[in-house]
Amino acid sequence: MSYIFWIQVILLFYFYYVALYTFLFSIAGRLYKPKKVTGEEVDFKTFAVFIPGYKEDEVIIEVASHALKQSYPKEHYTVFVIADSFKKNTIEGLKKLDIEIINVEFEKSTKVKSLNYALDKIDADLFDYAVILDADNLMQADFLQKLNQLHQTYHYKAIQGCRAAKNLTNTMSFLDGLSEAINNHIYGKGSSYLRLSSTLKGSGMSFKYGILKSLLSEMDSIGGFDRELELKLINSGIKVHYASDVIVLDEKVERTQVFENQRKRWISSQFFYLKKYFGEGIKSFFKGKLTFFNSSILRNIQLPRLLNLGLITIFTIVFILPLPINSLILKINWLVAFSVMFIGMILAIPKEYFNKNLIKALLSLPLIFIKMLRLLFRLKGANEKFIHTPHSSSTNTEKDKKS
Repeated sequence: MSYIFWIQVILLFYFYYVALYTFLFSIAGRLYKPKKVTGEEVDFKTFAVFIPGYKEDEVIIEVASHALKQSYPKEHYTVFVIADSFKKNTIEGLKKLDIEIINVEFEKSTKVKSLNYALDKIDADLFDYAVILDADNLMQADFLQKLNQLHQTYHYKAIQGCRAAKNLTNTMSFLDGLSEAINNHIYGKGSSYLRLSSTLKGSGMSFKYGILKSLLSEMDSIGGFDRELELKLINSGIKVHYASDVIVLDEKVERTQVFENQRKRWISSQFFYLKKYFGEGIKSFFKGKLTFFNSSILRNIQLPRLLNLGLITIFTIVFILPLPINSLILKINWLVAFSVMFIGMILAIPKEYFNKNLIKALLSLPLIFIKMLRLLFRLKGANEKFIHTPHSSSTNTEKDKKS
């Protein structure tokens, strides 16, 4: 048999894996039901809401102001803005709000450094839970109330809320929002239904305060700290619960260059932690620790979704052509793998995304696919330095939520 045959077999093996994983978790996501919050009386636990920001002068005052509009009793939560490299007038504006400001300055800034500094400065006995937001995040009014109910009723120690797009203003932000929604379905709903750990997404998440402080103190992550934090939680016997109805609005990128920088950071951190935890992940499989194996290996070994979709489309077209090297059985298998992945992807798309904007977004995919493919060859050093994603969107939450 020719080497081309074996190349096809290897490629098919990989894409069958990705397709079946996507399909299985998409089906599981369809079966997922959010945990019911009965509304019964529970204790009002105390929350520390951390908003770390690096040069986020454009959005931080609006975000901090909005964080104070929770339906949860104000005396039971405190908003902490961790201000890294903010302008003087921004700090003055923040001082007018009923929040705590923690100023930080590092030679090399990272979110983990900011959070660890803040956690060290605060009396741990004052708070039961810690919430981490991004500097562009807007919590829905009942965010903390629902978190408190879930923590108390079901004794969850780690919860990932639903990050929904707050801006769908152009094709790029629509695609970014769609990608987030698919991730929510597959890695949030699907994982939780299958009794695995939901992926952490870096913001919109809540933890038992002492557990977060202990685990973060062991970390010095530069990019993708959420990936490592999730693995440390699992090793501690804690699964992350996904709560689809605990919603935080997250700004989606609107410019191609920002999109590329963000994806470069994400891809780099994914492969970095795949390499770092690969051996431990393989051992976990033979020990029957499937949750750790899923989070460390099965997720991270996959290329980004857009690359998988683009590559399987190209390979399927090429390998079903009437050429002597393309056998009938391989042609059938390429078509099956492509169909399974396509169906899995369709099942993961929320119904609100099926509109005319979806067609525009699909037409832009080939160019974005090429840009993403190029990123794979430009990852060197990306996880050795902090890559900042700037935010500037002004918010109209009701309008954006309905877009």
